[in-house]
Amino acid sequence: MNFKLLHPASWKDYELIDSGEGLKLERFGNYTLIRPEPQAIWSRVLSEKDWTKMATARFDREQKDKFRFSDEVKGGWTRSKGMPESWQINYRYNQLDLTLRLALTSFGHVGIFPEQGENWNFIFDTIQQWGIEKPRVLNLFAYTGAASVVAKSAGADVTHVDASRPGLNWANQNMQLNKLADIRWVYEDAFKFVKREAKRGNRYHGIIMDPPPYGRGPEGEKWTLQEQLNELVCISSELLEEKNNFFILSMYAVGLSALVGLNVVKAHFPVKDHEAGEFYLKSKHNRDLPMGTFLRFRSGK
Repeated sequence: MNFKLLHPASWKDYELIDSGEGLKLERFGNYTLIRPEPQAIWSRVLSEKDWTKMATARFDREQKDKFRFSDEVKGGWTRSKGMPESWQINYRYNQLDLTLRLALTSFGHVGIFPEQGENWNFIFDTIQQWGIEKPRVLNLFAYTGAASVVAKSAGADVTHVDASRPGLNWANQNMQLNKLADIRWVYEDAFKFVKREAKRGNRYHGIIMDPPPYGRGPEGEKWTLQEQLNELVCISSELLEEKNNFFILSMYAVGLSALVGLNVVKAHFPVKDHEAGEFYLKSKHNRDLPMGTFLRFRSGK
């Protein structure tokens, strides 16, 4: 098994400053945020005073167990004077120059997961190396569309699927910020969409899959990672082209090993040359933070 620990090394507009005691202190461009982090069970390096002095906004959850997030978010942001509702940051890697819109959401997210930078690099490099015209890429559970924009920037014909209209609107803004056009937006339950695509006989050169531990589709469809991932990957295997292909699975469910994703994918794809492991954010003060697992592979002609 080719097991790796990967951290995004290309960021200039993001850094993890410190973490611990159920929290993380991060800089996104010109603004520094304090947010809950259930895996940060260690002691902080910097003092509470230092954190408070640096932070321009803080998100607090009103729940007794700070190490396990509940389905419903209760709490909100406390902002310093001058902290905007939204702002932009940049991500650069080789010929990729990405601009992304960030915002303080009601559930504590800001619109990106910085560790995914390593997957963005992988997507961009893979599509560029193929040298084929408009390879088709499917992005499932696509959120605010950073990976979709990366694939489009590399020259792909992108289908972006998500069950959140605000997420689709946000992704569209990211596309426009990067002076791109013609990403196909699909407001639908990812599971339903994949089933229909398989029946239609449609195929893609790349599939990106970043499923949440749980969620709801537009019509209240229930999604549970551990119950449905195996079937989703099975059906998705029918959609992937045999040559010039890539597949990415990211998982953020606490307690699920990278071996889970690897075994699910190996059950349905003839995977040989793969990468699997764990993403982490490298800390400025030596408290590196685990950020979920990944499985990915690619092939040429």
